[in-house]
Amino acid sequence: MDNLLDIRGLTTQFASPEGVVTAVDGVDLSVIRGRALALVGESGSGKSVTCASIVGLPPAGAKIVAGEVRFNGVDLMKERPAALSALRGRRIGMVLQNAMTALNPVLTVGAQLAETFRRHRGVRRRAELRRLSIEALEAVGISGAAERLGSYPFQLSGGMRQRVCIAIAVACEPELLLCDEPTTALDVTVQLQILQLLRNLQRQRAMTVIFVTHDLHVASRFCDDVAVMYAGRIVERGPIGRVFAEPAHPYTEGLLRATPSLETINGRLATLPGQVPAGPATPPGCRFAERCSEAHEQCRSAYPDWFGWDDAGARSAACWNVPRRVHLHASGTGPESARASRRTPA
Repeated sequence: MDNLLDIRGLTTQFASPEGVVTAVDGVDLSVIRGRALALVGESGSGKSVTCASIVGLPPAGAKIVAGEVRFNGVDLMKERPAALSALRGRRIGMVLQNAMTALNPVLTVGAQLAETFRRHRGVRRRAELRRLSIEALEAVGISGAAERLGSYPFQLSGGMRQRVCIAIAVACEPELLLCDEPTTALDVTVQLQILQLLRNLQRQRAMTVIFVTHDLHVASRFCDDVAVMYAGRIVERGPIGRVFAEPAHPYTEGLLRATPSLETINGRLATLPGQVPAGPATPPGCRFAERCSEAHEQCRSAYPDWFGWDDAGARSAACWNVPRRVHLHASGTGPESARASRRTPA
């Protein structure tokens, strides 16, 4: 596989009065060049912190303490701050979940777009900055782009503001685009428009995308692959259609059962008992064990190894029950394919 991004052992911690909280705990993740990867899980799983840590911008109070983030073979964790700053916005773009706070409220749309071209492309001529800014707005479907350059963020609708954020993020045609819940707080019609826009841009420009969301319907419409995150760790990954059709990890299965569908419209949704573990204390075994109906003594005493299966090795999950579940499905009653083997995820 031609991976644009390879993450190994990424660990980010917060200092709190109760002790050190590990929000991202030894994450291993690979993103194939030109594909869109969904990073899904409940709120508090560590998705957004992982996304911010990739570009060396952990939230206030957080610190990256370990790991490698290899972008095109270069470990970003070893790069100097100036080199990282030049990379962000030019080769790596980012769309945040709240467009109103992501945009500067006292600068016009045109000024914020011009800043991107001035900083990362070295454009200085006012006429050229204006031309590029208009083209950037037109590329994300904003009509009357020339007039919108003089608008302030508060003068735009939520969907329009998010389109401006996307225009800024993709203005320099980045290789990697990080989308941190970009459809949050938008109504479903606008949400679909934003998803279609992002998908079209990704395909036209052959961008690699990490799409952070807790909405599995959104993930399935936009992404090629999925990584399921729980309590700071990746617990399952693979092609999104196969993972959602035949989940191997009990947590993935629980998330899918709790997702509304036409089949459950007149019934009660299944729920996951309990909450994502919070605070400095973490159990020695599987983080999901206390909420899992299939947990046994081994699950509570030791964190599970990674198990990979199928002929291409595309599916993998961290659960002691994967071999049994794979075997059951091979006979028609459990998760996906045959021959589970212990290994590190691709």
